[in-house]
Amino acid sequence: MGNSSKIKSLSKKIAASLIKNEMPNDLETSEIFDAKTKAQMLSEIKSGKYSDLLKEIDTEKDWKILERKIQQQTRKSFKFWYYGAAATVALLITIGFVFNKTNQDQDFDEPIIVNNNIKIGTDKATLTLEDGSDVILEKGQVYESNHVASNGEELVYKTSKQKQTTDNYNILTIPRGGQFYILLSDGTKVWLNSESQLKYPIAFTEGKTRQVELVYGEAYFDVSPNTEHKGAKFKVFNRSQEVEVLGTEFNIKAYKDDTNISTLLVEGKVSVSTAVENQVLVPNQQSTLNLETNKISITTVADVYNETAWRDGIFSFENKPLKEIFKVLSRWYDMDVIIENKVKTEERFIGTFNKSNSIEDILIAIKSTNFINSYEINDKTLTIK
Repeated sequence: MGNSSKIKSLSKKIAASLIKNEMPNDLETSEIFDAKTKAQMLSEIKSGKYSDLLKEIDTEKDWKILERKIQQQTRKSFKFWYYGAAATVALLITIGFVFNKTNQDQDFDEPIIVNNNIKIGTDKATLTLEDGSDVILEKGQVYESNHVASNGEELVYKTSKQKQTTDNYNILTIPRGGQFYILLSDGTKVWLNSESQLKYPIAFTEGKTRQVELVYGEAYFDVSPNTEHKGAKFKVFNRSQEVEVLGTEFNIKAYKDDTNISTLLVEGKVSVSTAVENQVLVPNQQSTLNLETNKISITTVADVYNETAWRDGIFSFENKPLKEIFKVLSRWYDMDVIIENKVKTEERFIGTFNKSNSIEDILIAIKSTNFINSYEINDKTLTIK
């Protein structure tokens, strides 16, 4: 990864932290800057001086100029690199939706709001136990049994050293407008996005392949290494696909209304297989399985953070078409979306939002770019004018 890609990736993570009013830990652990430079940058962030810089950034245009300068740079000058990172952070914080940007002084039609019932998503899920009974998990609610406990925001399975004689499975279902974190009994961490379902054993048999099924939806896996489980591999099944790992981090997106299954490798190594094909991924590679042709294609993703920021509470859109952006938003806000101008659905944007933003906050930001003239909210339906 070149300097420009590194600084852009780091800056997105810094921006995500600042959007959530958190200190940027990614900056502290970064190897791009030396200790003195990082200390100076953190001092600037704490002082609030970014607010002035934000007013000076011309989003897309400034990044293009900055990127060329980074590529021409032969050594790390603090002043250049600091303002390079700062400019990119500013680019993202301003929620840039910048492609084909027009005059922001244009007058807009006032939105029509009728019984706005579109709510911000939260931690919630339904846990289906091995006997078929359901337990509703919600933020602030406590649940505990012999092998699992939940505080309403996460589900933690207890480690078991006993040999399993039968496979007892639980199912965790995340509705639209929900998200949940689960720690499996082998130590594997799983973040589940809205409208997703995961089936898994309450305990894994020691030395035997660990298997779970992403029935549908999106999940980020941080797999406990096989060295801690007598060499036992870890597999994720999903419809026509099987992903085999030895100890790694990856994201799988397989929603019911999608015609593709995408698997993005963040760290480690995975093997993606179908009945007729097998592909091995290395970090930053993404496989896409076309469910109609059953063919797998491989692409390299320059910045994996855009695809995985959702687990950190951030929407990070990089050159995404409007129709895809609103598909993502519809799941989190549990709403129906109608876009009246079909031509606009293909327009592409850049933008970063906190998932705790209201839908109206996001719409105001998109509206300021002139890509939409107005919108209407009626109950849980959003119509883009």
